[in-house]
Amino acid sequence: MKRILNIKILKLVIEYKRQVMYRKAKNLGYSHPKVINCSQELDALLNMYLKQVS
Repeated sequence: MKRILNIKILKLVIEYKRQVMYRKAKNLGYSHPKVINCSQELDALLNMYLKQVS
């Protein structure tokens, strides 16, 4: 049960971070350091998610 909740929470956090990254990219451009940092944070979250589901 706890694992399922962790996965659901992780999915919500991933979707939020993705939306934040898209907004930053739209406003600042894809190569801006803030967008790149956000993308790296999203990558880390996605890696955590993949470890949980495998």
